[in-house]
Amino acid sequence: MSMASGRGESAGQAGVELIGVRFDGSGRVAGQAHAPEALRQAGLQAALAGRAVPAPDVIVSPPVAARGRFGLLNERALLDMVSAVDDRVRAALASERFPLVYGADCAVLLGAVPALAAATGSAGLVFIDGHEDATSMEASTTGEAANMEIALLLGLTGRQAPGPLRSRAGVLRPQAIVMLGMRDQQYRREIGVPTIAGRVRLLSADDVHASPASAGTQAAGQVASQAGSWWLHTDLDVLAGNEFSACGAAHDPAMPGGLSWTELTDLVSAALRAGGCRGYSMGVYNPDLDPDRHAARQIVNFLTQVFARSGT
Repeated sequence: MSMASGRGESAGQAGVELIGVRFDGSGRVAGQAHAPEALRQAGLQAALAGRAVPAPDVIVSPPVAARGRFGLLNERALLDMVSAVDDRVRAALASERFPLVYGADCAVLLGAVPALAAATGSAGLVFIDGHEDATSMEASTTGEAANMEIALLLGLTGRQAPGPLRSRAGVLRPQAIVMLGMRDQQYRREIGVPTIAGRVRLLSADDVHASPASAGTQAAGQVASQAGSWWLHTDLDVLAGNEFSACGAAHDPAMPGGLSWTELTDLVSAALRAGGCRGYSMGVYNPDLDPDRHAARQIVNFLTQVFARSGT
């Protein structure tokens, strides 16, 4: 049975398709592009208890740590990645598999969410992240797509985007997204970007602390009621720096606080148990900041617990 069909049911009979993404949004030669390899070495496949269906990694153009023609950082590789993730997610869903996209950053949603919408007719999103990621292309000081993918998916920006991204703008309705775990008020003030809390349902990290499991259940219920099938995304910078140090936010003084691993596990497990989820992406793990691979093992342990508790 499928998570799409009801409470407590497991992922599709055909299994969980592992889709590693070798892409670094900042254009680094290594960085997040090496996350898939590091997580597999830490035991990712074993975490799925025999449900995993390995697949080749998504590989993109050589990184360029500069803005491209349309102002996007590492632009050619970004467009390669979005197109490939879209294709791979569509193929997994067509085979009745549950795609697990790992590696890279939040920009994978620019491929995954439109792919789900194309496969099912609509898409919802439960978005767990320390940042809102709703900076417009026009306001971006870096051109990094992982800071603007929510704005693009909601159609709040994108008129100046390259065609492959412009065509994806607005695929997500505001009522079909719930955002959880944000703590980027100071960061947004520094770059002059307002919150979108008035446009979508948004629970800050402080809100989630009160009852992570309830927050996950309610978030899943809302997006399922609006879209039926939905995607789940976890940006690991939602975690507190003393819980997870292998990402940039862990060292950013503008990002205090954050969730614990226990809170994140409760949040994600409850959302998955609520039913309707058709795929999951997890990113922003940088193995360069994890020389002894302690953080990689933390991630694998987290996934082991989530899959066991949710029935995946």
